[in-house]
Amino acid sequence: MGSDLDIVIPVYNEGRNILPTVDALSKHLAEPFRILICYDRDDDDTLIALKDYQAANCEIRFVKNRGEGAIGAVVTGFNDSTASVVLMIPADDDYNAPRLNEMICKMREGCDIVAPSRFMRGGCMVGCPWLKATLVRIAAATLYYLAGMPTHDPTNGFRFFSRRVLDRIPIESTVGFAYSLELLVKCHRLGWPIAEVPAEWYERKAGTSRFKVIKWVPQYLKWFAYGFATTFLFRPASSVKLKPAPSPTAMSGHH
Repeated sequence: MGSDLDIVIPVYNEGRNILPTVDALSKHLAEPFRILICYDRDDDDTLIALKDYQAANCEIRFVKNRGEGAIGAVVTGFNDSTASVVLMIPADDDYNAPRLNEMICKMREGCDIVAPSRFMRGGCMVGCPWLKATLVRIAAATLYYLAGMPTHDPTNGFRFFSRRVLDRIPIESTVGFAYSLELLVKCHRLGWPIAEVPAEWYERKAGTSRFKVIKWVPQYLKWFAYGFATTFLFRPASSVKLKPAPSPTAMSGHH
């Protein structure tokens, strides 16, 4: 099945969550797509849950993490993706699928990032632990209102990326989901188009979150400062180090 939409889902024993999420994607997405299930261990119960899964508009591929931790799984998925539009979505998000077609349309119109936002009208964040909620809201408000970042929710890992972003912008982050903020602030400095749409977020019903606030904060602060430097220190687009452009043949599916 050919598709021009890849969905990267990092997993760690998400057997109780993954089927409702994949079912929701299959039900609501208007075009064929491929899911890259990025896992760490061969005994991960997510693989068992999806072993015999079939859907007419969905191809599932299992990709073993070639790095370490959550970011290793995500980057492995990005490196194995080939579509012009790539979505990273959590394994337990079975509620935002009805919003995805609108986001895909924005990507097809030429956006390089579409950022689902919990903190704009129509979005929500429910049941989040107080420390994580406080840090995320403070970072979001300061980057949006003071640094001029074009999204109310800059740290959300749930996000659409263009092939150009994944091919040209190197990911330097090494922990958690800091890569998502990193790609956002670099894309903003480059002046590449970014859009946002409202999204929901609910504390997971099953399994354990891999979000480690204290361990991840230093790298988030690095990219937080990078976003402010773009606005207040007038850092130019030329200061962003890019990977060499792919050959014209490889670029044939890009926008």
